Amino acid sequence: MKQIYMDHSATTPVDPEVFNAMIPYYTDSYGNASSIHALGRIARRAVDEAREAVANLIGAGFKEIVFTSGGTEANNQAIISYLNSNLKAGRHIITSAVEHHAVLDTCHFMQKQGYELTILPVTPEGLVTPEALQSALRPDTALVSIMHANNEVGTIQPIKELAAIAHAGNAVFHTDAVQTVGKLAIDVKELGVDMLSASAHKLYGPKGIGCLYIRKGIRVGNYLHGGEQERGLRSGTENVPGIVGFGKACELAKYDLQKNQAKLIKLAQRLQEGILNSISNTCLTGHPVNRLPGSVSVCFEYVEGESILLMLDRYGILASSGSACTSGSLDPSHVLLALGLQHKIAHGSLRLTLGKENTDEDVNMVLEVLPGIIQNLRRMSPLCN
Repeated sequence: MKQIYMDHSATTPVDPEVFNAMIPYYTDSYGNASSIHALGRIARRAVDEAREAVANLIGAGFKEIVFTSGGTEANNQAIISYLNSNLKAGRHIITSAVEHHAVLDTCHFMQKQGYELTILPVTPEGLVTPEALQSALRPDTALVSIMHANNEVGTIQPIKELAAIAHAGNAVFHTDAVQTVGKLAIDVKELGVDMLSASAHKLYGPKGIGCLYIRKGIRVGNYLHGGEQERGLRSGTENVPGIVGFGKACELAKYDLQKNQAKLIKLAQRLQEGILNSISNTCLTGHPVNRLPGSVSVCFEYVEGESILLMLDRYGILASSGSACTSGSLDPSHVLLALGLQHKIAHGSLRLTLGKENTDEDVNMVLEVLPGIIQNLRRMSPLCN
């Protein structure tokens, strides 16, 4: 049975070109990038070239990129290290109700350290409004962290406008762009952000490597202690193969960005319309227009999302009901609840996120089997009788 993978917001397959670029740094060119001998210099050059590729994708400077183990570490460093390094900036943090737990939990951690935390509500489409941020700003607001696009419902936030409002209030602005780097055209200077988090495995790179963009002039202390790697901001031997893979993935993403966007928008639109037109008592979640290319997020009344996933899996269709990081939880998604959905509706969520390898035939298969799956589950549901 052919597998149809539609869970690209959780992770993506490593592109063959990325994999091939990484192989030499596991075998022949295995040096430590901090060593001064020949193998070390080869590794250092590879790290520098990859850093340049990552910086080029988002319009950053070479020295503004700090490699991390992934998006979670980048978010933690942006929030914890910035606040700990700028104690006089204020004791107030602002974030939103739809953030990934890597941001929300980190903000709650800082709240336990004595910071005050404001969590902004969102519209039913998942948007943080400029008015909400403006009203929450205080003279002691040190940091605002709002994600670029939501990992569950795909809503893209008005980051440029939000960052400008934060700066007008003398606050620093961070965005979790794990879902958008490589999918949307990003220029950090145009967006006006001070810090931005990214992760390679969301754009056909390897797992275990990401980065934090830190705008020149923003003071952020070291997050891990024990060495001078990453200009003293992130100790630990560089993951050279991972960094090389990240750089190659960024090169490919930049080259294919417009082509992939157009394809994903077209496929997702047909998938979305097909689901909404063929299955009653179904609602789209997230913004209908300002959403990630390839992202389809819906809720079906009278059924459980987990049951939908198990039935789809029998047909080789791999999807999710929300964030992979909370798949072990039986509670409804905090994102869907923040949108104002009732528990009984939020439990019936399905997230289909397409990638560059998906085809029209894949969409046809989903549209062929999904209506019957929902019909059968509703027939068994006591809520539907």
